[in-house]
Amino acid sequence: MTLYGLLLTVCAFGAGALISLQAPINAEAAARLGNPIAASTLSFFVGTVALVAITSLFLREEVNFGALKTMPLHILLSGGLLGAMYVTASLMLAPRIGVAALIALGITGQLMAALLLDRFGMFGLLEREFSLGRVGGALLVVAGSLMVRYL
Repeated sequence: MTLYGLLLTVCAFGAGALISLQAPINAEAAARLGNPIAASTLSFFVGTVALVAITSLFLREEVNFGALKTMPLHILLSGGLLGAMYVTASLMLAPRIGVAALIALGITGQLMAALLLDRFGMFGLLEREFSLGRVGGALLVVAGSLMVRYL
């Protein structure tokens, strides 16, 4: 593995760790606000403000905002809606099943969906066949997530 590959691996690991922090923090916000939707709204509002600030400070290339007019509605809306559903589900589930089980099961769901997306080349992705290694690895993740949840 190259140094660059190692750096990318560490960054992905760190991003995953941040998701583990997000669930209990948002769950606490939901408990204090008395409503999970309000806590999700707070989370996305703060994230939006942060991204607008980062974009304003660091964006170096031109953004093609005109593309918004021709972008299919499902592409325009689904990313944000899927994120909102995930954040809301995670802040509701974290206090009930624990953060470790939430993350393990969430990763399992992501991996199963990713295998299907890859297999059928959905959303313009490169088509990747199922292999013994890919399916076997996914089954190990399923087993591990069930162990985290129930044992």
